[in-house]
Amino acid sequence: MKTQVAIIGAGPSGLLLGQLLHKAGIDNVILERQTGEYVLGRIRAGVLEQGTVDMLREAGVSERMDAEGLVHDGVELLVGGKRVRIDLKELTGGKTVMVYGQTEVTRDLMEARAAAGLTTIYCAENVKPHDMKADKPYVTYEKDGETFRLDCDYIAGCDGFHGVARQSIPAELLTHYERVYPFGWLGLLSDTPPCNHELIYAHHEDGFVLCSQRSNTRSRYYLQVPLTDKVEDWSDERFWDTLKSRLPQSVADNLQTGPSLEKSIAPLRSYVVEPMQYGKLFMVGDAAHIVPPTGAKGLNLAASDVCYLYRILVKVYTDGRTDLLDKYSELALRRIWKGERFSWFMTNLLHDFDGHKDAWDQKMQQADREYYLNSHAGLVNIAENYVGLPYEAIE
Repeated sequence: MKTQVAIIGAGPSGLLLGQLLHKAGIDNVILERQTGEYVLGRIRAGVLEQGTVDMLREAGVSERMDAEGLVHDGVELLVGGKRVRIDLKELTGGKTVMVYGQTEVTRDLMEARAAAGLTTIYCAENVKPHDMKADKPYVTYEKDGETFRLDCDYIAGCDGFHGVARQSIPAELLTHYERVYPFGWLGLLSDTPPCNHELIYAHHEDGFVLCSQRSNTRSRYYLQVPLTDKVEDWSDERFWDTLKSRLPQSVADNLQTGPSLEKSIAPLRSYVVEPMQYGKLFMVGDAAHIVPPTGAKGLNLAASDVCYLYRILVKVYTDGRTDLLDKYSELALRRIWKGERFSWFMTNLLHDFDGHKDAWDQKMQQADREYYLNSHAGLVNIAENYVGLPYEAIE
C-alpha cells in the first residue's frame, strides 16, 4: 500500500491532521493500535482555544461543535475565598474559548473521515517506521497475523507519549526536559448541571479544585490529591463532600451531586523533547510534549503542531517547498514552550505543595497570587495565554 503521508495514531491530533490534509488533496493513511471504541472511551480535556476552534472549522468538522459547544467569554480564579473573574473577551480584544469535550472532537473527526471513505487501520500491531532519513520512508505493521508495508513520503507520529514515533529516533539525538509535580488530579464526570456558568480554578489550603463542564447538563470536577491516593479510596460521597469543603459557600450551594460516570487520577508533569523531527518523521502532540492540565493546553498544543505541519506539507506538495520541512520543530517548539510556561505558572499559582516548597518559594507563590489577580497587566497576561497565543506564519 502507498500513500503520501502515513499518520501513526488515531487520536484527535492524527485525525485532525488527516482531515486537513484530505481537504488539501493530500492522501493519507492512519494506523492505530487500539480499536476505535477504545479511542473514543478516553476522557480528556474540554477547553478549546480560539485557534483550535478555527482549525476544526477549516477542517470542515465544526457543525456539531458550533451547535452544542459553549462559548466562554471569561473564567474565574478563586484564591483566599476571593472570586476574580477574568474577562477573556475584553482583555484579549474579542477572543474566547469553546467548551467542547475532546471525546466529541474525536467523534466528529472519526465520522468525517469515515464519510470521506479515508483509510484508518485500527488494531495495527507492532507499527514501525523505517528509513526515515531516506528518500522513501515506509511503515510496517501487523494486522490479523499478517505483516504489511505502507510506503509514504512522510510520517507523522501522533501516537502519544508511549508511542513508537519518539522511540524510533536514535536516543542520543534527543534532549528531554521534564518536571514532575508531587500531586495528582482526581477527576469525576457526572450528568449534573455545572455549579457555575464559567470554569472556576480554585486554590485552597487543602488542595486545588477545578469546576469544569462538558455541556449544560454534564460536569467535570477535579480535586488535587496525593500521588499515593487510589481511585478506590474515593467514594462518590467522599468526593462531593471534599469538593464542597474546598469551595466557598456561594459556589457550594449551587453544586448538584450525582453518580459518577467516570472517575480517575492523573499525575501531573511537564515534558518536552527536542527536536520534534528526524528525517521525514515528525512528532505531533503528546508524542513530543506533556503539560499539566491546569492551563488547558494539552489538546490545544497538539492542534498547533498539526497547524504547522499541515501548512508546511501543503507548501511542499503545491509549491515544492521542501526547505520548509526543517522549520517544523523550531516553529512548533516556540509555541510549545510558551504553553508549557503558562501551564507550569498556573500549576504553581493554584496548588498547595504541602512541604515541597521552602519558605522563600511560598512567599513568591503568594506574591504571584496577589500581583496577577490585582493587576490589570497580570489579568491580561493570564487571559491572552488562556485563549491561546497566535500561531506564527511558516515563512
